[in-house]
Amino acid sequence: MHEAYGGVVPELASRDHIRRLVPLTRRVLGQAGRKIHELAGVGYTEGPGLAGALLVGASFAHALAFALRIPAVGIHHLEGHLLSPRLSARPPAFPFVALLVSGGHTQLMRVDAVGQYRLLGETQDDAAGEAFDKTAQLLGLGYPGGPALSRLAEAGRPGRIKLPRPMLHSDDLEFSFSGLKTAVLTAMRNEQPRPEDLARAFVDAVVEVLVAKSVRALRSTGLERLVVAGGVGANRQLRAALDAEAARRSFEVFYPEPELCTDNGAMIAFAAALRLGGQSTEASGFTVKPRWDLEG
Repeated sequence: MHEAYGGVVPELASRDHIRRLVPLTRRVLGQAGRKIHELAGVGYTEGPGLAGALLVGASFAHALAFALRIPAVGIHHLEGHLLSPRLSARPPAFPFVALLVSGGHTQLMRVDAVGQYRLLGETQDDAAGEAFDKTAQLLGLGYPGGPALSRLAEAGRPGRIKLPRPMLHSDDLEFSFSGLKTAVLTAMRNEQPRPEDLARAFVDAVVEVLVAKSVRALRSTGLERLVVAGGVGANRQLRAALDAEAARRSFEVFYPEPELCTDNGAMIAFAAALRLGGQSTEASGFTVKPRWDLEG
């Protein structure tokens, strides 16, 4: 739907949410073998995100919860990503450092428990996923282009194109990726390289920075578990580099299954289930609180 526009069109997205939500709910309940009156609570994405799409989800969630007289709980989008690895076959134990890399966010966070999160560092401009998509567009790979760019990079020759590693040697845990996209455009104009070599150079630059900062975060916190979440967490080059570094430095690294890396309802439902189950009633890192009072 959005490919022709080179990005998400908010009005189209919210209208599509309205069209799909009720049939999707019925289908999911059918696949789970559950009746709607068996629900004990409803979780929904509270933000951040596109206002129209979020409004559709919140309105549906509160209407359904009110009709069934059960609680509705709003979940911060990033909290869903942070907890999604605990849905995996090999869930990490608390505490851990989380590398959250998606289209809209690149952050390192310390996660001590459900609702206990501390920001260690984040991007100062473009997120890693955003840089992937913009670079893919420069190479004519369409939108969203991150996965296509990663596949193209696998055929590239390492070291043929030199690109900067932004903030690699800074003494903090901050990121910056907007200049990398500009460097790709400059290389295209000046060197006219093979697209696969340029894709490889870009991916190698991003991966090197993400791995270095993740290792620095583990060292600064004294923790030995790293969790990778978000859409870029499905990137094969990033996983291979982190696995190699984990083996060399003797720390553990955890990934959710690829289908749990991108934005999904399962992670929001899981986070809501943990909160409704009493594991956390107040968030220290995000402004997220359950809505228990359906009467008011």
